Amino acid sequence: MQAHEIFQHLAPELSRDIFSSLRAEEKAGFRDLVGSLAQQRKLRPAFVLKKTPQEQYDWLAKTCRLKPMDGFAEQLLQLWLLKARGAMLTSFLDMAGISHDGKGGIDDLPETLDGEKLNGAIDKILEEYPADHVKLYLHVFQLQKPGGWDALKAILESDERLQFS
Repeated sequence: MQAHEIFQHLAPELSRDIFSSLRAEEKAGFRDLVGSLAQQRKLRPAFVLKKTPQEQYDWLAKTCRLKPMDGFAEQLLQLWLLKARGAMLTSFLDMAGISHDGKGGIDDLPETLDGEKLNGAIDKILEEYPADHVKLYLHVFQLQKPGGWDALKAILESDERLQFS
């Protein structure tokens, strides 16, 4: 599943939360994001920036659902996960045995993942964090390696808790 497809399946409340959080935490980055997406859609950034925050979030969600915006959508999800859900990321990475920078960033992606460790890590973070955030993170994590990881793919396809409806 690509990032634009993830946006197609996100609950509207979660997409608004993502954009609202980014707007509050990364004001300059949020304006740059809106500007870049507006230009990609051949609109003036001011057209979007003049909208109310809710209208901006709805426009961004609609735009991120488009296939040509997949790269933007993936970067946006990565930024939100790192900034707003860092504790969840580091908890998962620790339990899965994946080395990281302490904030959820990974320099060297592993070639393979241990299915047993993954299952344990997923069960644990599902106990501690909202299921929709865990599901979102795992699908975005799977995008980080071309073709993803077979063990994670099998879990995402078989575990109903991690599937988008």
